[in-house]
Amino acid sequence: MTYQEALSAGAAQLEEAGVPEAGLDAWYLFSQAAGVSRAVYYMEPGREWTDPTAEAQYREWLRRRADREPLQYITGIQQFMGLDFHVTPAVLIPRQDTETLVEYVLKKLRPGDMVLDLCTGSGCIGISLALLGGARVQAADISREALRIAEENGRLLGCQQIRWTQSDLFDEVGDRNFDWIVSNPPYIPSEEINKLMPEVRDHEPHLALDGREDGLYFYRRLAKESCRYLKPGGRICFEIGYDQGAAVKTLLEDGGYSDVEILKDMAGLDRAAAALLPAVSGPDVR
Repeated sequence: MTYQEALSAGAAQLEEAGVPEAGLDAWYLFSQAAGVSRAVYYMEPGREWTDPTAEAQYREWLRRRADREPLQYITGIQQFMGLDFHVTPAVLIPRQDTETLVEYVLKKLRPGDMVLDLCTGSGCIGISLALLGGARVQAADISREALRIAEENGRLLGCQQIRWTQSDLFDEVGDRNFDWIVSNPPYIPSEEINKLMPEVRDHEPHLALDGREDGLYFYRRLAKESCRYLKPGGRICFEIGYDQGAAVKTLLEDGGYSDVEILKDMAGLDRAAAALLPAVSGPDVR
């Protein structure tokens, strides 16, 4: 089998299985298995593939992708903010949309700021803020396995300034003196999960997706509890669903926050909410 034949057959297999962007996914799997760059492929598409072990790996990866397993779980890598993160089915796959949150925080973050990253998952938000913004981070997740992956990513990326905590939101956090609280919490309404694309519905962790009945459960907790863990003048920023901006804005304002902003992603959709805890707080806020 030549490189070109292998790639064409893979793309056809994925297309028949209904995989979006079948040709692109086939290329990623082929290039990973064969260790071939685009430059090499275009120079010698007719080269014979003579490594049976690599061919077998490619066929197995194609089978998994045809079963709609996410590409990132197959290759084990997803890039976020220019950094390579290891991912497994224990964590959500980092998405470019979440970079909206990180980019906003980086614009306002001061080196040395204390950041609490809740629902850290792969650690992509907290690690990015530590490495790119010089933040000191405490990262928490309810899942022990997710924390293991996040800690591994911290080690692989050389990120030392993070303290990892297993916690259901604030329950085991301890400290109450943060400059920032950031989060990508579960926000999909429970009844909507079965309507998601198979890659998400059948493979990504429901614990990290399910925002309970209306998708707002964790936002209610964040808006109510977070102010006790922020310094006066501290800020909160978290990802939201495209249709949750108005509801989350109200929750934050009712929780004592001001200057609430709803941030748009590159598609122009609501993607994150940010707010300021006033320097002088009312008795019901602190």
